[in-house]
Amino acid sequence: MTQNKKLLLIDGNSVSFRAFFAMHNVLDKFVNGDGIHTNALYAFNNMLDLILKDEKPTHTLVAFDAGKTTFRTEMFKEYKGTRAKTPPELMEQLPLIQDLLNYRGIKTYQLPNYEADDIIGTMSRKAEKDGMDVTIITGDRDLTQLTTDKVTVRVNVKGVTETESYTPKHVKEKLGITPQQIIDMKGLMGDNSDHYPGVEKVGEKTAIKLINQYGSMEDIYEHVDEMKKSKLKEHLIDDKDQAFLSKKLATINCDSPVELNLSDLEYRGDNQEMLIQFYQKMNFQSFLERMDIKTEDSSKDLVKIEVKELNDSAIKEIVESQKVHTLVVEGFGENYHTAPIIGILISDGQTYYGTTDVSVLENQSLKTWLADKTKEKYLFDNKQTIALLHRYGCQLAGVSFDMLLVAYLLDTNDNKQDIGLVAHNYNISLPTQEEFYGKGVKKAVPEDEKVLLNFLAQEAQVIDTLKDQMLAELKDNDQDSLYDEIELPLSIVLAEMEIKGITVEASKLQEMENTFAKKLNEIEQKIYQEAGKEFNINSPKQLGVVLFEDLKLPVIKKTKTGYSTSVDVLEKLKDKSPVVQMVLDYRQISKIQSTYVVGLQKFIQPDNKIHTIYLQTLTQTGRLSSIEPNLQNIPIRIDEGKQIRKAFVPQHKDWEIFSADYSQVELRVLAHISGDEHMQEAFNEDYDIHAHTAMRIFGLNSTDEVTPNMRRQAKATNFGIVYGISDYGLSQNIGISRKQAAAFIESYFEQYPGVKKYMDDIVKYARENGYVETIMHRRRYLPDIHSKNFNMRNFAQRTAMNTPIQGSAADIIKVAMINMQKMLVKEKLQANLLLQVHDEMIFEAPATEIATLEKLVPSVMDSAVKLDVPLKVETAHGKTWYEAK
Repeated sequence: MTQNKKLLLIDGNSVSFRAFFAMHNVLDKFVNGDGIHTNALYAFNNMLDLILKDEKPTHTLVAFDAGKTTFRTEMFKEYKGTRAKTPPELMEQLPLIQDLLNYRGIKTYQLPNYEADDIIGTMSRKAEKDGMDVTIITGDRDLTQLTTDKVTVRVNVKGVTETESYTPKHVKEKLGITPQQIIDMKGLMGDNSDHYPGVEKVGEKTAIKLINQYGSMEDIYEHVDEMKKSKLKEHLIDDKDQAFLSKKLATINCDSPVELNLSDLEYRGDNQEMLIQFYQKMNFQSFLERMDIKTEDSSKDLVKIEVKELNDSAIKEIVESQKVHTLVVEGFGENYHTAPIIGILISDGQTYYGTTDVSVLENQSLKTWLADKTKEKYLFDNKQTIALLHRYGCQLAGVSFDMLLVAYLLDTNDNKQDIGLVAHNYNISLPTQEEFYGKGVKKAVPEDEKVLLNFLAQEAQVIDTLKDQMLAELKDNDQDSLYDEIELPLSIVLAEMEIKGITVEASKLQEMENTFAKKLNEIEQKIYQEAGKEFNINSPKQLGVVLFEDLKLPVIKKTKTGYSTSVDVLEKLKDKSPVVQMVLDYRQISKIQSTYVVGLQKFIQPDNKIHTIYLQTLTQTGRLSSIEPNLQNIPIRIDEGKQIRKAFVPQHKDWEIFSADYSQVELRVLAHISGDEHMQEAFNEDYDIHAHTAMRIFGLNSTDEVTPNMRRQAKATNFGIVYGISDYGLSQNIGISRKQAAAFIESYFEQYPGVKKYMDDIVKYARENGYVETIMHRRRYLPDIHSKNFNMRNFAQRTAMNTPIQGSAADIIKVAMINMQKMLVKEKLQANLLLQVHDEMIFEAPATEIATLEKLVPSVMDSAVKLDVPLKVETAHGKTWYEAK
């Protein structure tokens, strides 16, 4: 080969990490339309532009690690063992970086059992033999050992765009040794980031001094006996094996079995068409501009709008008009149950009327128009708007288009809780709430009301502009009935529940606060007694010293700051000392005390109620979430958590709390979706499903032979299967070996072949279509189903199996809530639906209505959806939520 050929080698993992952390502070700003973070991708591409321009390579290769297990981990189990897990926000970008490289005409490669370093070392030596110049780009100084007269190693020093070039001369100037001696230095000093030991108390300076004196590590050990008596000599002798192992680990394998020829690495340049599409999908406008691509149509700017005063004559015009109107009611604050309204805007798509004077809501004509269901309206968030207007004495009806709900149904991965984000998704430039109002201490309403009203008018314009397109997409996805019959009516039900609130006795919580404080104090004293001294139990550092130094418990895991005292570590140690169980109890009660007993008191409003907010558009499965505060997460597995429910009571003395809970709804959905005969038979015959499963997988003749432990294991398997559990996950859950767990799962699928077929079919469907659906056509897109990354692909497959089950269970309870609210009105009952927690509905009702509810609620819930197996509902009631369980 001729001299002017040049090979550019890039350390893919190392540079990706650097790229991610170089732009970590703007993580949230770099998100594409699918909700995937793109900061590392952006920084990596920036680096590529500079390097390609600078180096002008004829051949290129980006090497990636193939996985955590390599020949080095076989030599030394702890190799790289202390490295923090890769952030999921970076994990999701690694396949995209590989796609980017492909579109840029750059070869990528990974080799099982080897690291990217070994691929780079091997290819750099091949190229050198062929007379090529080689440049290596990396964030890891370990690769400087590869430097020769033909090989330059450029190490990232600041982000990924600035590098320091290592040549043999530069290595000598900087370290005082040759590139080959870097592995001797590493052998002596070890490496904290790769977690291999070296010689105790030998750092970089000492290592270099020894190498300069003796030449290599082998030479050092040949002369170690001649050295003067010293601590250094002792450490060298004691840690000889460690030193040689470390040198081995530090040595890059330049003869690894890479199946690449130099001709495979010819740099082909950008695939312009594919790259343009990719940049557009990633919202990389600056890269598109660099390519000189016309993008004037890719972003629609909103026109400046003249906003007229929303006064009596404007209201008269609106009320008498037959047109559909867009409504914007703007609240300012984190919680719309307490936030004031700061602006109201109504538009027919041509004329925009707005005001910041909320007294306009006292206008009777406007009140009547808002509450008139025959007057069609469009808006962004129906539930929030109902709640805001309710506090000002107004009702709202007639909403046909709720942009928030439609955006959510079109892609649950997006979770666009802000109209600015939805607009951005459709390439319309509208500021987000944070961009417009600011955040933190800088958050404020603009002083100029014209600025505010123009922003509200732009929000209305976005709703008008996108409504037809979004509803058409919904219809194309066969999701229009899901929107019309479930999500939109549910937003009204949820608004009513939130407004109603649930009564909470602050005095009960205060009483508990005192009781728990005493209990915590007692545990504290017992811990001190057992430990033999007082210390701060909440300090992981001090607790670590007590457990691992004073009490000499085995060290399970270390962190940068000392010993790990995480829950999983303590769980493994609880049999070793009574202190450990006491600490676990202390932490649990302490968390319940701060989060719920004290925390809930802050949310009690002057009406003695808590008004939680239900997020209808957060989860990807369609399940509801509760915030401000979260009432779905009150722990009930331990008594202290359960006690909290005693503070939740009906609003009147002679009323009771009534709860109705779907029994094993997800397994019933699985039986329906999979069509498995044996599982359907179990539910149709009303068998105990877990005992029935145990009988089948243990090969017993009857459920009478099933022991409690067998039932427990079968229950874990039943629910684990729903979540696509692995043999490892199941083994951890039920405390058996991985081999036994694998046999369990195999036996399970033999007994329930329909379930196995469903699992295989749904993953195949996801691969072919890119999404899965619930029984009501709720979609979840799975962009990682084709990922090159095993973990991401595996997670997508498990999600494909689980989403139709979990999502269908969510659909069922939503239908039940809507039907139940209608039934309460129809039957003229005083009962109120107050809360929804997972598969359960909680009501308050006069004691005289409880008997009616015991018949009515199960019949409504049972008939919410027709499945091939019956739905089953369990009910309970009592003076408090605690008793109604």
